Amino acid sequence: MERDSQCLPRILQETKERLQSFELGLKALLADGAYCSGENYALLEKLNIQAYIPVHGTYKGGPEGFTYDKEEDVWICPQGKKATFRKIKRSAQDSLQRQYFTTRSDCKGCPLKDSCLGKEQKEKKIDITYYREEYERAIERLDSRRARWMKKKRSSTVEPVFGTLINYMGLSKINTRGILSADKKMLMAAAAYNLKKWINFCQSRRKTAALIAPVGAINTLFWLFVVKFDLTGKFRSSWC
Repeated sequence: MERDSQCLPRILQETKERLQSFELGLKALLADGAYCSGENYALLEKLNIQAYIPVHGTYKGGPEGFTYDKEEDVWICPQGKKATFRKIKRSAQDSLQRQYFTTRSDCKGCPLKDSCLGKEQKEKKIDITYYREEYERAIERLDSRRARWMKKKRSSTVEPVFGTLINYMGLSKINTRGILSADKKMLMAAAAYNLKKWINFCQSRRKTAALIAPVGAINTLFWLFVVKFDLTGKFRSSWC
């Protein structure tokens, strides 16, 4: 089964196509931390879409005590030794990583060797996500005023929908068999939710129109719909 982060590219493409059918564009994307990945950040930047997706807690900018030199592309340890870039590899979770190594001579006799390398390692190995720069830009963007506003917007618009579907429309548990049946149940619940919201919206618009209507117009409507009908509900034939 795909993770949420793996589903994002497909959801993004379908959303873009849907918006384009209404002649609308997509400039920003807001989602929870489950959709976080370096690949997704890179994809959204390529499409010129601002991503407001929280960085998950497993992300580490680099090893503790090490500093990064971007010009040389090396990590410098507390003792001033350099871990240089060696290769790009895939992790066990199938994500791209950049791998850095020190030399054995650098670590030999280091006072921090036991705490840094342990007993078996002879050199320092550092695995850094291939999308480190995308992660850092995302962290900086999430610290902005707009990101805080977007987070509040999501809490007030998206989360209540899930709460209503789960608590009032039978989606706390899906008892159907197969993904197609589950998809059908989800669509029916979403349709019911949207219909209810549309009805409430129409009622609200009618109330607003009545409140802002001129007094003369209200009196005319009253005359047409009350005075022109007798108590038995029969329409009187006389007009003004």
